[in-house]
Amino acid sequence: ATLTRFFTFHFILPFLIVGATAMHLLFLHETGSSNPTGLNSNFDKVQFHLYFSYKDLFGFVILFLALCTLSSFFPNVLGDPDNFTPANPLSTPP
Repeated sequence: ATLTRFFTFHFILPFLIVGATAMHLLFLHETGSSNPTGLNSNFDKVQFHLYFSYKDLFGFVILFLALCTLSSFFPNVLGDPDNFTPANPLSTPP
């Protein structure tokens, strides 16, 4: 029963995190950032979905390209070198 419960929570947890992130984006950022100093809060709000969404997307693209570059050109730096075997056309794999 313990192993089944572990796999159940392991499967459900990423969906809960994605759901919490979606609720956060929908409800917390729909009116912009708040102003804790007591000034007029409508004056200094930052539009969330125009600036931060594109900024996050740009960051994900840059990190994804860096990971693709590492895995394509330097696969041995990502982990155990025994997991990556270069192709040798003169020998038959076991």
